[in-house]
Amino acid sequence: MTAFLALYGSAFGMLAPLIGIVGIGVVWAKRDYPFAGSFITVLVTSVTTPALVFHTLVTTDLPSETLLLIVGSTVGALALGAAISVLILKLLGMPVRKLLLLAAFPNAGNLGLPLTQMVFGDEGLSASIAFFAVSSFLMHTLGVRSLPGAHAAGAWKSPILLACVAAALVRITGVDVPVWLLDMTRILGAVTVPLMLISLGHALALIPTNSLRTGAVVGTIRLSVGLFVGYAMVAFLPLSPQLNGALAMQMTMPCAVVSYMYIRRYTDQHDVAAGAVMVSTVLYVVLLPFLIWSTTP
Repeated sequence: MTAFLALYGSAFGMLAPLIGIVGIGVVWAKRDYPFAGSFITVLVTSVTTPALVFHTLVTTDLPSETLLLIVGSTVGALALGAAISVLILKLLGMPVRKLLLLAAFPNAGNLGLPLTQMVFGDEGLSASIAFFAVSSFLMHTLGVRSLPGAHAAGAWKSPILLACVAAALVRITGVDVPVWLLDMTRILGAVTVPLMLISLGHALALIPTNSLRTGAVVGTIRLSVGLFVGYAMVAFLPLSPQLNGALAMQMTMPCAVVSYMYIRRYTDQHDVAAGAVMVSTVLYVVLLPFLIWSTTP
């Protein structure tokens, strides 16, 4: 029992900085302070995150072959997770097209990036960013298209995707990136995680709590399927414990807030989606010490 409590104490000690930053967003929302949500969303998705992706992928010591393996494994894991989620939603008689985005895609950005960096360091962050880039691209293209009446034509020009392509070209051609450009992308990328965490706290504080019961079912699907697929994926990957741990943790993340936003826009399931995000996030925080213990070498 003492060892169990020590495990949770150590894990929450690691999480304290992240929880504190999320708390800033919660307090900001509860006190109704001015919050330029649209500005921050555009800034993070169009400027700071692409800068973080480009700088990390260009400067990482991971071989290009390893990055390609991570990308391919991410696509496979997300596809398998989506297929299992479809089956479970059908068995439960729930609207598959309206809820699949929520069940299939993890919160790999504003929660996954800071957590994996804190637990697995810069090496884990490199794998986590590759996972996030793939997940983000698939979510904003194929994922959104699964919703009734939605389209995602502009997502193929996503700045995050363009940053990945640019970084890949740099690695393939061996072109020397100017120091000033690396410094600029490093500085811009450094503000991404704090902005994501504050925005997450602000969004969670404003999500309505209706339909928590149904939302809890969807949130449980996301966590359980992600846990199964994440651990199954890394069991077959010839990667370091840090890389495997980061990928497994990314796959087990709770429902993404951006999924809730899309579902709110295109379907009538916004209360269910809100409940799923809230419940899965709370459950994830409770399970996180075990996940850290089971994924760290």
